[in-house]
Amino acid sequence: MIKKFLTMIVMLVAVTQLANAQNDSLHAIVDEVIWVVGDEAILRSDVEALRLQGQQEGLHWAGDPDCSIPEQIAVQKLYLNQAVTDSIEVTEAEISQGVEQYIEQMISAIGSREKLEEYHKKNMSQIRADLRESYRERQMVQGMQHKLTKNIAVSPAEVRRYFKDMPQDSLPFVPTEVEVQIITQTPRIEQEEINRVKEELRDYTDRINKGESTFQTLARFYSEDPGSARRGGELDYMGRGMLDPAFANVAFSLTDPKKVSKIVESEFGFHIIQLIDKRGEKIKVRHILRKPVVSDEAVTKAMNQLDSLANDLRAGEIPQSIKPYYKGESFTFENAVSVFSDDKDTRNNNGLMANVTQEGRTSRFKMADLPSEVAKAVDGLEVGGISAPFQMMNERGKLVCAIVKLKSRTEGHKATITGDFQIMKNVVMNKLRQKKLHEWVVNRIKSTYVRINERYRDCKFEYEGWVK
Repeated sequence: MIKKFLTMIVMLVAVTQLANAQNDSLHAIVDEVIWVVGDEAILRSDVEALRLQGQQEGLHWAGDPDCSIPEQIAVQKLYLNQAVTDSIEVTEAEISQGVEQYIEQMISAIGSREKLEEYHKKNMSQIRADLRESYRERQMVQGMQHKLTKNIAVSPAEVRRYFKDMPQDSLPFVPTEVEVQIITQTPRIEQEEINRVKEELRDYTDRINKGESTFQTLARFYSEDPGSARRGGELDYMGRGMLDPAFANVAFSLTDPKKVSKIVESEFGFHIIQLIDKRGEKIKVRHILRKPVVSDEAVTKAMNQLDSLANDLRAGEIPQSIKPYYKGESFTFENAVSVFSDDKDTRNNNGLMANVTQEGRTSRFKMADLPSEVAKAVDGLEVGGISAPFQMMNERGKLVCAIVKLKSRTEGHKATITGDFQIMKNVVMNKLRQKKLHEWVVNRIKSTYVRINERYRDCKFEYEGWVK
């Protein structure tokens, strides 16, 4: 439990520190450097902020929190330092998508955007800005861990040996898993709205060219990419493959830093771009992003269409909209996916959602691993059942309307070597990965400058070598 909490909490440290700075309990703390790892300092306020977040989440630390919390922060710094050395990169697109998805999850959990702002004592722009750097660091840590463990393999014989003599009550419990098929429709954005956004961007370009304003100033005021907006629209150096293809094509064609690009449409919205610098195969640019607004009428229309489609599928009827052209005698959910769904990730797989994990790709999901909106729609469905339409944010941060079908459900049970071999293999793989990562951390500690406040020297740490 605590490991899962730590993985999540790294992303939230920045938010927690700033939000809780307003809390009376932190006001009383006189800050000080308690650990130094390499050239990175760990402050007492970092530890207290993380401790308070755990209390708010109702979670408990293994061992003495006074020891385990700073140790875990120190371990993250080791991974981050190596990730920078090894050029582990996270694209701005990945950060934007991840932050938006996480914000939507928080809103779903807490009830509304207003409640989320009240909880953090910040507006949504500030919450996004706080999350970006911590999300980037979390992804870099995960990328580094993946690089360290990607070549670990285990044979079927090793898996069988591991579980051969294990008592029944020690076998892993397999939670309920489901397979879900999905049909999504993206509400149509009116051409008038697209024209409005393009006209805004043309106006920005005109003001820059006339010297009435700078690109940086307009980006800070108007760009809807919150992470880069506060830096005047500036993005880090990136390779072509790290950017949206349409964005990259225009960005890499720029040669004059004084010029503003033509308007380019990406999967995130519409942009104008300005070159800052080129360095080998990487480019540094600034941009202004504007997103067309989906009208309530368009959302309602998409929801009604999906509601009608779901009713036809439950009744086994061919939808009237395609009846004159459809040649088959029956119409299934799989048929509907190919005709109606605009989700490119699932359309060619009969709508079957894919669960991509460190262990590989599977169609099975634990309920907690499904997008929250999908999990709510699936909960209570019988196998073969089709949900009512609902709204969700897709992986690209766009609002979509969807219906889902519960393809299969496997109830929770004790793992068996015949029926759950992959799960048992994952257990063994995870143990080998944890061993590899533990050994790596211990070796890094040996070669890293570490200075610990005297009062932490008697701690029982998870990793040996901190006290030198």
